[in-house]
Amino acid sequence: MRIVIALVLLSLAFPVLAQKKGARVSGRVLDENENPLPGVSVTILGRTTGLTTTDSGTFRIKVPAEKAFALVFSFTGHKPEQRNFFLSEGEEEHIVVRLEHGGKALQEVIVQDQRDRQEAGLIKINPKNAINIPAPVGGIESLLKIFVGSNNELTSQYSVRGGNYDENLTYINDFEVFRPYLVNNAQQEGLSIINPELTRSVNFYTGGFQARYGDKISSALDIQYRKPKDIRFGGSAYLGLLEQGLHLEGAAANNKFTWLIGLRNRTNSSLLSSQETKGSYAPSSSDLQAQFSYQLTPRTEIGLLGTLSQTRFHLIPESSQLTSSIFSPYYTANLGLDIYFEGQEKDNYQTNLLGLSLTQQLNPRLKLKWMASRFEDKEQQNYDITGIYLFGDRDFDKSSSTFGQITNPLGAGAYQNFARDRLDIAVWKATHKGYLSLKHHYVQWGISAERQVVESHLNEWQYQDSAGYSLPYVPGTPGISNVVIGNQSPGINRTTGFIQDNLLFSDSARFTLQGGVRYNYNDLNHEFLVSPRIGASWRPRSAKRDIIYRASVGIYNQPPFFREMLRPDGSLNTRLKAQRSWQVTAGFDRNFTINQRPFRFTTEAYYKSMTRVDPYDINNVHIQYFALNDAKAYATGVEFRLTGELVKDAESYLSLGFMRSMEKIDTFYYHYTIDSLGRPLDSTKRQMGWVRRPSDRLFNLGLFLQDYLPTNKNLKAYLNFLFGSNLPFNIPGNLQYRNALTIDPYIRIDIGFSALLLDSEKSNRRSHNPFRNFENIWATLEVFNLIDRANTISYMLIKDFSNTTYAIPNRLTPRLLNLKLVGRF
Repeated sequence: MRIVIALVLLSLAFPVLAQKKGARVSGRVLDENENPLPGVSVTILGRTTGLTTTDSGTFRIKVPAEKAFALVFSFTGHKPEQRNFFLSEGEEEHIVVRLEHGGKALQEVIVQDQRDRQEAGLIKINPKNAINIPAPVGGIESLLKIFVGSNNELTSQYSVRGGNYDENLTYINDFEVFRPYLVNNAQQEGLSIINPELTRSVNFYTGGFQARYGDKISSALDIQYRKPKDIRFGGSAYLGLLEQGLHLEGAAANNKFTWLIGLRNRTNSSLLSSQETKGSYAPSSSDLQAQFSYQLTPRTEIGLLGTLSQTRFHLIPESSQLTSSIFSPYYTANLGLDIYFEGQEKDNYQTNLLGLSLTQQLNPRLKLKWMASRFEDKEQQNYDITGIYLFGDRDFDKSSSTFGQITNPLGAGAYQNFARDRLDIAVWKATHKGYLSLKHHYVQWGISAERQVVESHLNEWQYQDSAGYSLPYVPGTPGISNVVIGNQSPGINRTTGFIQDNLLFSDSARFTLQGGVRYNYNDLNHEFLVSPRIGASWRPRSAKRDIIYRASVGIYNQPPFFREMLRPDGSLNTRLKAQRSWQVTAGFDRNFTINQRPFRFTTEAYYKSMTRVDPYDINNVHIQYFALNDAKAYATGVEFRLTGELVKDAESYLSLGFMRSMEKIDTFYYHYTIDSLGRPLDSTKRQMGWVRRPSDRLFNLGLFLQDYLPTNKNLKAYLNFLFGSNLPFNIPGNLQYRNALTIDPYIRIDIGFSALLLDSEKSNRRSHNPFRNFENIWATLEVFNLIDRANTISYMLIKDFSNTTYAIPNRLTPRLLNLKLVGRF
């Protein structure tokens, strides 16, 4: 592995190693009064090392030859100066540089806390990169997908280490937040619940998280919003073809009162209109988020967090043309499916959160926090769409008069999808947390009481007509299938709590131990759960290597929520028990430098054993559970991550993951022996074996690169590359061939280019300039799906006249351009 990493790093550093003999630049640096300036920093743009001028203001620096580069001259209290060059090998150029007064003061030096390296599964992400990463959805979740992979660019949902999105925890300022539950298709989704412009820190645990986090079995995402300081008024605004946003912030009364407000709006019309289903798309999503804090006394602070989000989706489909090619040793075919629609779909999703917190710093060692919140989710989903389809061989001969048409029909029919769904969820929660810091101990505890109320009214069905027969076929009676009828109003009272201790065995923190336990009880099925968790880290005493080894082991239980208890027919299994798992994680991370720039390499291996598993199927983003504890499963794998600055002040990420996730359902099926006429002759009863889980993906690769021109830091480029090997896809209602279909590998390349239109220097702007208060303005051009790959998200199953079933792929978005302006003030 060391050889592989060395080769990767060597290839990245090759342009530096391959430089020619070089050239030189010499000269003198003066101030506005022609006085020499000693101690001026002289560096090559993109590098961290350089030299300083002598007492007489002179310098002489070695520079690359036969390539463009830039020198940056900076000195406290003066404006930085940049000079561009292109010199021949052995050439030396003499210059005089004059620096003007008016530069910004030295920035505050921030000493980073190294405790994040001691926790297993933790990835710290810079939220500032969320505005830069080129992706149709963007935001914090697009950064997370670099590390955990993706198969759908239209959604902000993600799966971690063989799980699904319902197995992930998300917190904003310690308040747990949720997403709508009825969404069936990613095109119905709106904005992410996280506003990156308000975010201060992102802690993402891919597993092995401590007892202070809740009861889910895959991941925990801890988001902390910013608290403005020493700023009276500021903010940012961005305007794009897909999304627009504004954020304002400020502080008053000597920083006793702070406020932070974010407003966003998103419309995916241009994105969705490029898909295979043509029609009138009218999606819209907007949200308002606000955070306020007031310091009542020097040791007491009150805070308020509020979010309000609304998403509407209106679709009037017209037609769809799907195509699939078959290649085999026996024949090849280009199959096509033409569908013509009638009807429409109207959906509405509203979520809101109101959270109040009171923090008391009783003394330097003891802090208490009291929290109360209310989360509400209101969803309406209505569609009544009829499709008439023709299936057969499609003509791809451009010289033919029937190009693009189906010339050899293999099947025809009609279908109707109907739904009238309502879902209202309200969650009230009261929490107390405590933090006690001792010499070698950091003790945390918490207790919560929660009330969940659900009001659900579901009415769904499908009608299928193939060659004049309704399916399932009942003579004399038109049949409907996939009927979902349910009127449920469960109420759940839940109490949870935890206590944990982070122990340092010495002042140098060479060895740490984190141990804790949490409990969970609910009055719906009266299940009491206990989850002990322990982790450790060790840093060897070595002056040459900055390396930390870490490991964790623990029990992770996931009590069922409404969606896990909902059976496919719409009824509710209130006896459903929690899914259980024990997990072990071990790995290391190492800090090192290349060309004086910081890098970190991380390796983690993990194993998850799960019992009382509630199996599920995934179609697009819709998760349908069996609502049964009748399976067991496991997930195991290894992950490699490399983060660092390939160029100065531009962090990049590289992630590779290998995983296998399997499940075994405690049920059986009948295998039939068929004669030449398709009639059953005999049957045998067979027990289900181990099969792939819906999120089983052997290999994931994610890459996010940031770069800029060597002579101009104001022209930047961003690359977002995702590769994931194939995923299984389930044939509905068929246990024998469960997850037997495969979705082709997901390959996605998005690229962006940014240019600085207005810099941070305000002194040269006139008073009547409309942009006089802006710090900077950037323009960005993004190319989504650069290689125009037709990725598959799911399959539509179609039968021909001979009752043979074909899987026709549903594709994701093609290549698309996006423009964006970002300004900060």
